[in-house]
Amino acid sequence: MDFLSQCLNLFHKGGPVMYLLVLCSLAVIAIATERFLYYRSMSSNTQAFLGKLQPLLERQKFSEALQLCEQGANAVNQVALEGLHAYQRGSNIENALESAAQLSAARLRESLNFLSAIVTLSPLFGLLGTVIGMINSFSVFNVQSGQPMAITGGVGEALIATATGLTVAVMALLSHTYFSHRLDQLATDMEQVCGVILNYIISKKSGRREAHEIA
Repeated sequence: MDFLSQCLNLFHKGGPVMYLLVLCSLAVIAIATERFLYYRSMSSNTQAFLGKLQPLLERQKFSEALQLCEQGANAVNQVALEGLHAYQRGSNIENALESAAQLSAARLRESLNFLSAIVTLSPLFGLLGTVIGMINSFSVFNVQSGQPMAITGGVGEALIATATGLTVAVMALLSHTYFSHRLDQLATDMEQVCGVILNYIISKKSGRREAHEIA
């Protein structure tokens, strides 16, 4: 209870800007939680998936390869599935793979811009609260009322907003860095799967061309 009362006391001393910083911190927590769950659902063991997919493609077991891709709803499986569907329809496979990968990457980037904005805004909100507190501390009314110590005490209270703003910015920056790293990993996995499918298609076309020339 003492800790909560101290936190509430510091919150009120930080001024009205503290409400904006609380909203920013709640936004960071909400975005980080939602992105973590989404990234976990989109992640997969890419090497194990490729270990199963490549032999099926080499043995031309197309239906089994499609079933393998349909077993997972993650980003890698969905990109591979779009590529195989395009091959089945006779469409441009490269365009299908690229479109699917770009769409998956766009969904993975959702809300990351908000984290980046909070990294910038939180220290500015904190600085605004500190400036407002400093103005109140150096008010002529405090000096005229014979309370010079009120100035130094007010400065200390004004810095609460800056400290809070920096804390929120650090939280947002760490979250943004973590999810950017996860995004790069998933993008690399999708590129790897695209490369495997394209190599299979190119090698198959080359085999058909050689067989036609021999005939």
